[in-house]
Amino acid sequence: MRTIFGRLLKLNLIYWQWMSLSVLLGAATIGSSLGLMSTSAYIIAMAALQPSIADLQLAIVGVRFFGISRGVFRYLERLLSHQTTFRLLARIRIRFYEGLEPLAPAHLLDFQSGDILARIISDIETLQQFFLRVLAPPLIAAIISILAGLFIARYHLPLAWLLISGLFLAGVLIPGLIRSLSRGMGQRLIQTRAKLQATLTETLQGAADLLALNADHAQLKRVNEINRTFLLLQRQTGRFQALGDALSGWVIHLTIAAVLIIALPIVSNGGLSGVDLTVITLAIIASFEAVLPLSEAFQNLETTLAAGRRLFEVIDAEPTVKDPLKPLPRPETFELQSEALSFQYEETGPLAIADLSFHLPEGGCLAIVGPSGAGKSSLVNLLLRFWDPSGGRILLGGQDLRDYSASDLRSWMAVLSQNTQIFNGTIKENLLLARPEASEEQLIEAARRAQVHDFIMNLPETYETWVGEGGVLLSGGERQRLALARVLLKDTPILILDEPSANLDPLTEQAFFDSLCEIIEQRTTLLISHRLVAMDLADQILVLHHGRLIEQGDHISLLKAGGFYRRMWDLQMQAEVVERIPNLNFNRNSCFKLS
Repeated sequence: MRTIFGRLLKLNLIYWQWMSLSVLLGAATIGSSLGLMSTSAYIIAMAALQPSIADLQLAIVGVRFFGISRGVFRYLERLLSHQTTFRLLARIRIRFYEGLEPLAPAHLLDFQSGDILARIISDIETLQQFFLRVLAPPLIAAIISILAGLFIARYHLPLAWLLISGLFLAGVLIPGLIRSLSRGMGQRLIQTRAKLQATLTETLQGAADLLALNADHAQLKRVNEINRTFLLLQRQTGRFQALGDALSGWVIHLTIAAVLIIALPIVSNGGLSGVDLTVITLAIIASFEAVLPLSEAFQNLETTLAAGRRLFEVIDAEPTVKDPLKPLPRPETFELQSEALSFQYEETGPLAIADLSFHLPEGGCLAIVGPSGAGKSSLVNLLLRFWDPSGGRILLGGQDLRDYSASDLRSWMAVLSQNTQIFNGTIKENLLLARPEASEEQLIEAARRAQVHDFIMNLPETYETWVGEGGVLLSGGERQRLALARVLLKDTPILILDEPSANLDPLTEQAFFDSLCEIIEQRTTLLISHRLVAMDLADQILVLHHGRLIEQGDHISLLKAGGFYRRMWDLQMQAEVVERIPNLNFNRNSCFKLS
């Protein structure tokens, strides 16, 4: 806890000048309340003695001053404290994203997307309580306790010590008791909230599948169970907070009762006047305003520490890939080569790639094919340095890939995959992600080469057309062509095609690869697919199975060899026959039977 508290305190101290001023303004606000109650008590008590109005003139001015200053100080304190907090939250969000970005995608596999969203939004929002509800109240309470004690000591020193004791009991002992009774509840509350948000996100993302599987009621039941747990924790937290407020209220009444018991004999003996006792009593009541928020502050401490712990858990995580201290500059050539490349996602897990070697000259096209789980996508992850090899190495321009910075490598490569993300925005905004400074002419040229410009121009708002989240308002072929246009706009020397036509029908697929012919000739291209489509574009084909290279050659030679590649080809051709012949039936005794 101390480490998390210290780190949160260090973050807050960046704005220590503003925070100090905010605390002083908060103390001035309660000090004005103390002055208002004291001067009001003086006027009321003195009025019973029917003095000259001139004797009350200073107190009347004091009432006006403290009444106006209390509102002014409160406004300035709220303005400054919230402005400081919002700036701090913005800084924390940036720091969190800076820590999160190097972890993608390898380390983020350990987290649910909804949980990451909960940390970015809810946990960071919780941290606004750290200054407003945790740090500031004890500091303000300390200042007011000292001032109130000195003020009462002017009248009677034992009464001042009685006030300090009451403030200590209400502001320290009772909040400490409430925190010990509710220990661990704040952390459970934050964890349950994150679980609820993650589950809701997962439910929304998979709503269509849940409905199709008729599992929506079971999922709703699961959400309701988590929600009930969250509400129960909130109610328990509220009960403890109410208990703390009630006990603090009792302390105020007991303190006033004790003051009256001690002070009344003194007044009777002439040691204090009745006016003084009235001022003392109302001043003591006003001074408790400073310590009443401390019970909530102790509870907020645990929730903010739990939120901070969740944030630092991500920020402190070691990236799977680290850049070299002195990254190499842009290579002179963009040939790719692997030497005895091996890779496994976990140290004790199976090899996703085993002893793979290949050479892709600059401007050449290499196809890597194989069934699902052959290690094809793992190779893409290594090329983009999302992970580093477990053994062997990949060379770019004759230099180890690990000698380049990850951001530089990704700026020289463009990836077109089956799951290319289309963002919730306009067509133009999606294209400009590849090159924000691109001109209108460059954007249109990229769309023309991807054969999507005519389609865009037929839309009501052309390039300003909204495509929806994930490009839901576009067909599969339109999304892939839009993604291809984005790749072309990036204009990189290396092009990686990772299952680019996996979700396309045969006619759309053929048209899609026709548009790739000219593009491939101008770049170092790696084509990865489990479908043997457009294999004649490749200079060489590598066949992987369970992460191992089992065959290599060009399309014709591999077909003639009659090995694994030929079996994949025959199965694919048979599947295409099934799609084209409507009166083809399937039974257990024969894979394909004409009726």
